[in-house]
Amino acid sequence: MNRVFVTLSVLVLISWITTVSIAQDRVAYTTIEESGKDYSIQGEYVGGMKQGGLFRTRVGLQVIARGESKFEAVLLSGGLPGAGWDGSDRVTLTGSSSNGITNLTNDENGIIVSIIDGTANVQDSATGSAVGKLRRIERGSPSLGLEPPEEAVVVFDGSNTDHFEDGAQMTEDGLLMQGALLGFGVGDFRLHFEFKTPFMPNSVGQARGNSGVYIQRRYEVQVLDSFGLDGVQNECAALYRQKAPDVNMCLPPLQWQTYDIYFRAARWNEAGEKTENARITVYHNGVPVHTNYEIIAKTGAGQQEAPTKMPILLQNHSDPVRYRNIWLIHADDSVFEESTPAEREGLLKRLRRRA
Repeated sequence: MNRVFVTLSVLVLISWITTVSIAQDRVAYTTIEESGKDYSIQGEYVGGMKQGGLFRTRVGLQVIARGESKFEAVLLSGGLPGAGWDGSDRVTLTGSSSNGITNLTNDENGIIVSIIDGTANVQDSATGSAVGKLRRIERGSPSLGLEPPEEAVVVFDGSNTDHFEDGAQMTEDGLLMQGALLGFGVGDFRLHFEFKTPFMPNSVGQARGNSGVYIQRRYEVQVLDSFGLDGVQNECAALYRQKAPDVNMCLPPLQWQTYDIYFRAARWNEAGEKTENARITVYHNGVPVHTNYEIIAKTGAGQQEAPTKMPILLQNHSDPVRYRNIWLIHADDSVFEESTPAEREGLLKRLRRRA
């Protein structure tokens, strides 16, 4: 047999075995009860830390599970995203768990973080002295559970999928599954919905809790487990491959999150020529991540722009992302003109106020 052919055959076999191994390791937990001990370590921590040996400052810590008791983390000066962090200082740590203790280190910065029973103790590696203590917290969006106004169309409340095309599915506990296509087209609107990504510790990037909200099947606001990441153009709340969110407000997987979306459709003349781009404002967990942004073209695999109203699609990317409390207000030609900073601030206040 030809030696080259044998070599290629071996390489193909190795590749196939590796692919199978990765596929076998790929897990997706949809409940906390089944997610294992690593999930209780992953999450957000907040507390105080000495800087320069003198002053104590507020810091946030986001711990990301990477499977098999391995972890990455980011230490954020000022607090957590949307709650004190100014987007500048970001120290990355790596480590693992053993015998009930999770140790995370950054040799360059001389920091050791030891997590025991929900408390993260920070030490100076050079002296061994304690310089900070943080406690695990669980944040919730201020618009979580927001009730629909009287004029809203209640798209999904857990009772049925009547507002979606055939094929939309619910779980036994009344949650909407990914892959649902709205049964009517949309123009200008306000949309509220809540989503939960699965816990997939062995997966990374686009293979970790992936879905998306395709507005008019043209413009995707990404849904992804991007907790603790940089927040780039293909991560959670991004306008897919077009604009990154202003801040990565992604919470840990298995925690309910919110999108509050204000969309103004593109405008067209009688000849079918686009005269104005679509515009969008997105609040992720109550924090503005896109403000009156002009969408320059369709995103990713979206359908081509046209005057036709199209429905909203909750993308099926094979990961078990769940949705609930979906409602929409049609607002054609009314509330989506250029807004002032004061008007946008008022919008945020209204979002935070429960109905």
